[in-house]
Amino acid sequence: MASTTGKNTAIPLIIGAGGINPAGRVSGHHAYRRLVIDSLSREKQERTYLSLAKLMNREKTESINESDRQYILNHTLIRKIEAFDTSKVLWQTPLSFLASDSEQSEFSLTKKNIPDSLRSRLNIPDSENDVLRVKTQEQIDVLLPEYRESKVTSAGQLPSGFDPGSLYASRSHPRALQMTIYAASDAIRSTGFSIDQLRNMVPPDQIAVYSGSAMGQLDEESYGGLLQNALIGKRPSSKHCALGLPEMAGDFVNAYVLGSVGETAGIIGACATFLYNVKRGMDDIRTGNKRIVVVGNSEAPVQPQVIEGYRVMGALADDESLKTLDNSDVCDNQRACRPFSSNSGFTVAEASIWIVLMDDELALEVGARNLGAVGDVFVNADGYKKSIPGPGIGNYITMANALSTAKAILGEQILKTGTYMQAHGTGTPQNRVTESHILSSLAQEFGIENWLIGAVKCYLGHSMAPAGADQLIAILGAWADGIVPGITTIDHIASDVHQKGLNISMKHTEIDMTACRSAFVNSKGFGGNNATGLFLSPIQTEEMLNRRWGKNKMAEFMRKREATEARFAEYDENADESGTKPIYMFGEGVIEPEDLIISGEEIKLPGFAKPIKLNKNNPYEDD
Repeated sequence: MASTTGKNTAIPLIIGAGGINPAGRVSGHHAYRRLVIDSLSREKQERTYLSLAKLMNREKTESINESDRQYILNHTLIRKIEAFDTSKVLWQTPLSFLASDSEQSEFSLTKKNIPDSLRSRLNIPDSENDVLRVKTQEQIDVLLPEYRESKVTSAGQLPSGFDPGSLYASRSHPRALQMTIYAASDAIRSTGFSIDQLRNMVPPDQIAVYSGSAMGQLDEESYGGLLQNALIGKRPSSKHCALGLPEMAGDFVNAYVLGSVGETAGIIGACATFLYNVKRGMDDIRTGNKRIVVVGNSEAPVQPQVIEGYRVMGALADDESLKTLDNSDVCDNQRACRPFSSNSGFTVAEASIWIVLMDDELALEVGARNLGAVGDVFVNADGYKKSIPGPGIGNYITMANALSTAKAILGEQILKTGTYMQAHGTGTPQNRVTESHILSSLAQEFGIENWLIGAVKCYLGHSMAPAGADQLIAILGAWADGIVPGITTIDHIASDVHQKGLNISMKHTEIDMTACRSAFVNSKGFGGNNATGLFLSPIQTEEMLNRRWGKNKMAEFMRKREATEARFAEYDENADESGTKPIYMFGEGVIEPEDLIISGEEIKLPGFAKPIKLNKNNPYEDD
């Protein structure tokens, strides 16, 4: 196994990708295919519709008619919010009850509901009745619930009818963690290996899980309930604190899906969080510290309080601004996000997406799938800033580094003609100027004259932590089907967008899959969190493996991989059936301390074929 950087550095292969986002199930490229469904072959269209129909619990799932298709198109991707009633958002209004100068205020209260803080200020009669008529001449401040209409009614939501919490015993789990159970299960099954097979390939400490939610869990089952319940007359629960933690998605994968005892970390970098975690996994595999790494994120911010918070920042596309853009009395919810065009803000979305990485030596040994590879990931801060949400210079550095590495791996000619970019593309007026300037400046510097630019947030919205994963799954899908999703929610490029060297396409673009050898994911986040990832196509990865391992070993790899692909195909065929449950090992396979066999050389654990070796070296000893 490679343990140094250089020509012997291990290649981090992507052997599985799964999850759920507003376009549907990620594995098998189904979510990607929803983005480009009008450009697919009839067979792939029907398979995509069927997958979504089953996922969405439509009654007729074996025969999709035109009505079913239209329903699916209307109830996936960005659309009018269904998660809550946008016309009736609960709000608390402060009021003061004032007594007149001549007489006291008088009102009724139930005896048990009189707050201690008011008892000394009220004239409370002696009575055995449960309801008392009390009087006061003091000002009484109260909060009265009322309902307001949300000024934002657009969001990227999971397909209508799909409820991840109904698929297992979710026990008051926050929505993002419900999504995690489904999504991580999908990703692991997409490898074509069972959990036992994966765990028995390597020692337990050579598996890792890296995750993180940019905002943590914020619904009423988590931090939302913790912070608001006492203010609305409810009690916080024992789960609110623990289940709200930002790293909890990774903890759920370890504890209930993979059963890993290996390394784990909750790495957070605002909207660049996914790439931060990919970088950690890539670094571990390159150095030989880990051989299998599960990377992913889960975020469920379609909450009225979160949406209102971003709206008052001026960051979201609200209904009035969208109507103004269209000179219309009707809000076009499905076109709420308009990257690089006349726009007014981003669109909140939910998603949970996970990938599985494996070093190339192990991948060849076990016949793993090849969805592509991680070329490199670069992360840089902005330095001193004028404001936390404002853009800075860090993204120029990440982009330049990524392009330079692509040039070194692929050569100058392929860099110029065989790459494309999935931009951060949030749909805000500021992003369209700043990111396009970065892209255009670097394209010119590296001699790229017609750099294809995509921005899938136009379909999916901005899922915060998993946003980069949304971009990556569009890249993996394009390498499978040869179609890069266009920015189809726009009809023009804004006049202040920098376009020199760029091809910001408003329609789907067919690519030569043999010539397109790499693609980039760009992520920008609040606070100066910038990341750019370089990903290598399956064809490019296979060529690198051929040079590294030779024809004979590659032929054996291809033979082994046939069985792996067959196992995945069997899963893919049945994954959307109601009987296919996510992996949820609650209380199963728990290892007790007395189950461990510990010696000075190793630790043996039940359920793992290989022990943890303890023959450690002195890390500070001179070579």
